[in-house]
Amino acid sequence: MIAQINPNYIKTRPMKALTRLISYALFEGRPITTKGRWINPLVFSLLKTISTNNRKYKPVEKPIFILGTGRSGTTILGIVLSMHREVGYLNEPKAIWHLIHPHEDIIGNYSQSDAKYRLTAENATDEMRQHALQMFGAYLATTRSERLVDKYPELIFRVDFVRTLFPDARFIFLVRNGWDTCHSIANWSKRLGGEVNSEKHDWWGVNDRKWRLLVEQLVKTDPLFSEIVDEIKQFARHLDRAAVEWILTMQEGLRLMQASSDCIHLVRFEDLTLNPDETLAALCDFCELSVDSKFSEYARQTLHPVPARKPFDIHPKIASIFHDTMGKLRYNS
Repeated sequence: MIAQINPNYIKTRPMKALTRLISYALFEGRPITTKGRWINPLVFSLLKTISTNNRKYKPVEKPIFILGTGRSGTTILGIVLSMHREVGYLNEPKAIWHLIHPHEDIIGNYSQSDAKYRLTAENATDEMRQHALQMFGAYLATTRSERLVDKYPELIFRVDFVRTLFPDARFIFLVRNGWDTCHSIANWSKRLGGEVNSEKHDWWGVNDRKWRLLVEQLVKTDPLFSEIVDEIKQFARHLDRAAVEWILTMQEGLRLMQASSDCIHLVRFEDLTLNPDETLAALCDFCELSVDSKFSEYARQTLHPVPARKPFDIHPKIASIFHDTMGKLRYNS
């Protein structure tokens, strides 16, 4: 499906399909594991022009960012929110974020230079803020949207940076059972990973770039892993690596919930799919999105419970940390 558009999406609100195509073609950029990367020079040229010109675009008010671990339901939540009449939805617009900060590309989609997993308030500049306002403002103006929803799970490690750019931002912390998330990551990497021009491209970036950065910048600095860094560095199985990423992301989200509960709302994937009306009503109330009957109808048609995956033989070095994190999130491990 191009831009996550299916027949029911078009049928529910035809103009939303056009909005998604504009988002996909002109603003998001194509990552390393996808086809159609020939369009990236055009996207970057357009975005650079927008970010540096003097035109005043639509104000970016209370933007909404979906955070969490990839493969935990962030895409389906974004697609559902994109059906809301006020929303313009960007699915991991890493081209925009790469132009905002030149060292944010942990995957290697557009650059092989140094990258930072974490970005803090100190990393943000007035110029970055201006560029962000220009590009996201132009997106809202182009799609005639009132509110921005940006799904980029790794922004969970950059919340203070984002809040410096957008002080009134809202964040959705999406959580999912660790067994299910890890299985989904492993299957994605096996299914879509491959070798291109002697480079390995998969979930862990170009030639394991993302994995190396995760170990060096997150694992090494986390007290939970301080005594087993060398062992984790040697992890090669997708499931074990996914478990490390899931633990780090969930622990980060839990810390953020304590430190910044005023701007972060937790959504459980299982609640979202089992009770979409109730879960989305609370979410829209938090994000200050109005009641929208077509949006609610589309959510009910789209969201359905997903069968749980079986536990796997998690690496013994991280098993206790994994189970403890599951408990903190009120999952039965």
